[in-house]
Amino acid sequence: MTNRRSFSDHLSTNITVLLILIGSMAGLYVIDNVLPVSLAYWGIIPRDTGSLVHIFTAPFIHGSLGHLVNNLIGLTVFSAICMVRSLRFWLAASVFVITVGGLLVWLFGRSALHIGASGWIFGLWSILIAMAFFDRRLINILIALVVVIFYGGMAYGVLPTDPRISFESHLFGALAGALFAYLYSRANKSARPT
Repeated sequence: MTNRRSFSDHLSTNITVLLILIGSMAGLYVIDNVLPVSLAYWGIIPRDTGSLVHIFTAPFIHGSLGHLVNNLIGLTVFSAICMVRSLRFWLAASVFVITVGGLLVWLFGRSALHIGASGWIFGLWSILIAMAFFDRRLINILIALVVVIFYGGMAYGVLPTDPRISFESHLFGALAGALFAYLYSRANKSARPT
């Protein structure tokens, strides 16, 4: 009974977090399109010191309904898979990817406005694949196989194919995700008794 309840509580908490995340992004999109304000100001403009703090706001701002819906689908799928490990894992991974990926976009991105959650999504995607390399437990390998089979085509998103799309966010998000998987796996291995 306790295990069932704890699993149920765990699942309920994860769903609540995802709904809050989806609701926040959708709400910001509505505000941006209904009120006479432009939230795009909170995007990343590379090497502009005033937009450095926007590393943490840019993932929540979207330029169109299609942009928002596509990102919400990807973010929900990869967040839910990461949350299978734990909510704490997802939160640490998300903060790391947003911070490191966003900082790399700020340092090396094209001089343009970079908004949207795609860097975050590519980071979570990359973590789910890279965990199989750095922590070769069966569950990590199975998750990586599922992600590669169903979402392997995302690898092309790190290439500069469309000037309106921030491939830098995709690329640096994916690199940040791989780095997180490496550091997380190393920390776990050193914490395990030998």
